[in-house]
Amino acid sequence: VPSALCCPSRASILTGKYPHNHHVVNNTLEGNCSSKLWQKIQEPYTFPALLKAMCGYQTFFAGKYLNEYGAEDAGGVGHVPPGWSFCLHVALHKCLCHFSFSQEKNSKYYNYTLSVNGKARRHGENYSVDYLTDVLANMSLDFLEYKSNFEPFFMMIATPAPHSPWTPAPQYTKTFQNVSAPRNSNFNIHGKNKHWLIRQAKTPMTNSSIQFLDDAYRKRWQTLLSVDDLIEKLVKKLEMNGELDNTYIFYTSDNGFHTGQFSLPIDKRQLYEFDIKVPLLVRGPGIKPNQTNKMLVANIDLGPTILDIAGYDLNTTQMDGMSLLPLLRGEKNATWRSDFLVEYQGEGFNGSDPTCPGLGPGVTHCFPDCVCEDSYNNTYACVRTLSASWDLQYCEFDDREVFVEVYNLTADPHQINNIAKTIDQEILEKMNYRLMMLQSCSGATCRTPGVFDPGYRFDPRLMFSNHGLQARRFSAQFL
Repeated sequence: VPSALCCPSRASILTGKYPHNHHVVNNTLEGNCSSKLWQKIQEPYTFPALLKAMCGYQTFFAGKYLNEYGAEDAGGVGHVPPGWSFCLHVALHKCLCHFSFSQEKNSKYYNYTLSVNGKARRHGENYSVDYLTDVLANMSLDFLEYKSNFEPFFMMIATPAPHSPWTPAPQYTKTFQNVSAPRNSNFNIHGKNKHWLIRQAKTPMTNSSIQFLDDAYRKRWQTLLSVDDLIEKLVKKLEMNGELDNTYIFYTSDNGFHTGQFSLPIDKRQLYEFDIKVPLLVRGPGIKPNQTNKMLVANIDLGPTILDIAGYDLNTTQMDGMSLLPLLRGEKNATWRSDFLVEYQGEGFNGSDPTCPGLGPGVTHCFPDCVCEDSYNNTYACVRTLSASWDLQYCEFDDREVFVEVYNLTADPHQINNIAKTIDQEILEKMNYRLMMLQSCSGATCRTPGVFDPGYRFDPRLMFSNHGLQARRFSAQFL
C-alpha cells in the first residue's frame, strides 16, 4: 500500500491515486478524510462512480467506508457517496435505489450506527442480529438475491474486522488459544540506525506489552473467522446463482499491522514491510488456479483493474495505478513497474502526551510505558523497488536529521540493517532521483520506467545535493 494507514489507503483504493494526488493524509477531517473537499473533488471520480455512471453497473457497498464518514462536518449519515446503488431488501422493490450501507465513524462490532440509504440505523449488542460482520454478510446476500439479473454488478464489502477492538463472535472466543505473534528476527529488538521514532521504543518490551500484543494478534485471528464465514456464504450464493464462474473476486486489506517488530507493540503507519505489505488474492474468468505472481502491485491498481474488466477506457481517467488484468491472465509480454511510491505524513499533538511528558511535544498513540507509535515528523517518502536484480527500499524523512533509510530485502528481508551509508553512491543517487519523480507524478507519469527498467533515464544534473530537500518537497505537496 502507498500509505500504511486506514483512510489514506482506502482513498487510494477508491481513486486509484497516490496520497499526494487524492490529498487524504490521515484519519481526520483536517487530514481530508471524508471531508467536504474530498466529497467535492475526489468522490465523483472514484472507480465505483465511473462503473455506475459510465458502465451501467449495479454497485453495492457494505462496511467501513472512510474513517470520518458520518461526522457532522462531513454531512452526517445522510451523505451517500456517489457511485453506489442497491435495491433495499426490506422494501422488496424491483428498482435501483441509491444506497450506501456504511458504518458511521470508526470500528465497532456491537452498539454502532449504520447509514442505510442515507438513514441512520442503530444496532445493539444482541449477537444474532447485531454482530457487524454477520450483518454485512446478510446484507450482501440480500443484494445478490434481489439485484437485477440483466445488468452487471460490483460489490465492495469492507469488514472492520480485524480492526480493534477485536471482538470475536461468541463461538470463536476459544479458538487459537496457543497462537502468539510471530517471533521473527526483528521481534523485540532495538531499531538501530533507524528514525528516532523507532529508536525511542524501549527494548526489551515489558511483559505487559508482549502479553497485550499477543492477545491482539490472537483476537484478530478470531475476528477473521467470521470474515471467512462471510466469504464462504457469498461464494456459495454466487455458485447457486450460476454466477461464480463469471465473477472476479478480490481479497485484500488497507494496511498491514506490526506486533512487536523493533519493539513497537501494535499499530501501523511505518515504512517497513510488516506495515505496507498486504494480502492480495484474486480468482475469476481467465485466471488459472494455484499461481503466484511476484510483480510489484499496489492498491492504486485495484480501481484501474476493475474498470478494465468492465471495459472502461483507462486513458480517460487520472488514476496513477495500472490494470492487473494482463498479469491475472498470464500474458507473457505484459510490461510492469519495477517500483512504486510509499508516503506518509506523521501526526502528533502540539503539547506533550500526558502519559509521556519526557518525550516532549509532537508525539501521539503512546503506550503506558512511553512507547509512541507516531509523531508529527514521522513524515517520509520511499521508493520500493523490486526487479530481477534488486529488491530495495529507499526512504527519506522530513525532520531535522534529514534521515535516510535504505534496505536490501534480498539479504535482509526483515529490514534490520540500514545500509544508507554503505550502499553504492550511484544507486543511492538513482533512488533519490526516482523518489523526486514519483513524488511529483500524476496519472500516466506515475507509470514511467523505474530505476532498474531498461527504459529508465537518469539525469544527474537534476539531483539535489541534500536528500532532505526531497522529503520537504513531499511535505509541502501534502499541505
